Amino acid sequence: MIRCTPSSSIRLAACTLLLPLALGGCISVFPKTKPVQLYRFGDAIAAPAAPAPASGPVVTVLKGATIFPPAAAGDRMLTATGSQTAYIGGARWVAPASVMFDDALLRAFDAPGSVRLVERGEPLAAVSTLRLDVRAFEARYPGPTVVLQVRATLIRNVDRTIIGEKMFDASVPASDNRQGAIVAAFDGAADKVIGDIRGWTAATAR
Repeated sequence: MIRCTPSSSIRLAACTLLLPLALGGCISVFPKTKPVQLYRFGDAIAAPAAPAPASGPVVTVLKGATIFPPAAAGDRMLTATGSQTAYIGGARWVAPASVMFDDALLRAFDAPGSVRLVERGEPLAAVSTLRLDVRAFEARYPGPTVVLQVRATLIRNVDRTIIGEKMFDASVPASDNRQGAIVAAFDGAADKVIGDIRGWTAATAR
């Protein structure tokens, strides 16, 4: 028999913890949590398996920094209702949103065309640098509607002058206020903006 005496608070705490074990029970001190669902975006943006030859010379552009707002750069899905922001509970991106955005961007430029996007360290001379400033990447309520806003700047490397600058945006309503529908809207917004950036870069860099 386990005897607990109030002579020591430490002994009392130990007896309290040992009592369920003595009775043959097993109690978890950690609350049960629901599993977190992981999602991707930008997977639809991919180069064809067999690239077709370009009709003219290919312009090489260096991928500069992609700046993300800190609240949206991680693996949590940001929502906004007026001036209030929150994250969708029980849902995460499989990687930080900023990383997946850059991966989708590089895949888009891998498709055959007149411009190629390269990263630092690649043994190719680039005539210009593409910098992206993501201003918003969030699901806005009521709706929700996913909003993606990106300012693109193309800089000539030889003299560091700005060749072109443009704001790209997409507003994609979710079909329902559910995780899957909201993720599909994030995916659609990324597809549109990245596709528009690729087309503008190809036209401006030449």
